[in-house]
Amino acid sequence: MTQQREKRGGIRAEVRADETGVKVSGYAAVFNQETNIGDYFREVILPGAFRNALGSTDVPFLINHSGLPLARTRSGTLKLTEDSHGLRIETELDGGDPDVQRIVPKMRRGDLDKMSFSFRAVKQRWDDTQTPPLRTVEEVELYDVSIVTEPAYEGTDIGLRSLEASRTEARRQHNAAAFARRKAEAENRFRKIS
Repeated sequence: MTQQREKRGGIRAEVRADETGVKVSGYAAVFNQETNIGDYFREVILPGAFRNALGSTDVPFLINHSGLPLARTRSGTLKLTEDSHGLRIETELDGGDPDVQRIVPKMRRGDLDKMSFSFRAVKQRWDDTQTPPLRTVEEVELYDVSIVTEPAYEGTDIGLRSLEASRTEARRQHNAAAFARRKAEAENRFRKIS
């Protein structure tokens, strides 16, 4: 089962504009911070979750996770780093770009001021003994980082799909491991008989 793309965010970005351009910096994700995903589950992103994604994939900087990129890692106009706090972004947007000119007033007023990231969990753990369950994200595939008007933490629909997809995959893995264990036990019994 293919897992849906998820979006998370809500961390304030720092925006500075001068004659050379518009500088945007901040954290698209923060580590070890428990977040409630629409009362369906809680989520924590662990340090190192972005390690494999950084440098291996071209990541664009978007507005609300869509449209033309304002910057991107491949061109060197977007810098993404993982530090002890989270996934840090830094970019200097081209002040002459009409898309940038359109959003600068909204960024200065605080209408566009939150950071977000779009991802797919590659490695995760679930603790269903708690209510709501706790999802620990250990590794992600990173699709984009965005400056957003509304953070996606309130995205209950995607949260529910993610919970069900992950539980289905966990059941599949459990059943496959149980089958392999029973098969090995049967083979060992057969070897002892012959």
